[in-house]
Amino acid sequence: MAEQRRRLRSSTVVLGGMGVLATALTSCGSDPDRRCVDRDSYDFTGSYAVVADQNCASGKKRGTSKRTTVDAAWYYDADVSGGRAEDGTFSRSEAVDRDGFGCSDSGSGGG
Repeated sequence: MAEQRRRLRSSTVVLGGMGVLATALTSCGSDPDRRCVDRDSYDFTGSYAVVADQNCASGKKRGTSKRTTVDAAWYYDADVSGGRAEDGTFSRSEAVDRDGFGCSDSGSGGG
């Protein structure tokens, strides 16, 4: 018997290719993981206290969290444990450079 091959429809191939292309393009331009932290909470462990996102969302340098004033800022690509964030960066552009699929050769991301 002759072996029959299954042919993919051209629309299936096109849609699959578009999905791969969209993933590649958006992964480089997407926002890195971020946490709102209190800059004044830096301690001997090298970490910052994570505070409510609303403190950073307004774009103001100072926010309030539970009756105390905090110097809130977005902290990108941090390791978070026990309400504290470390090994991140306050620079969004630096965080994008070091992470993402095919974004930059100079980063330490990948993985």
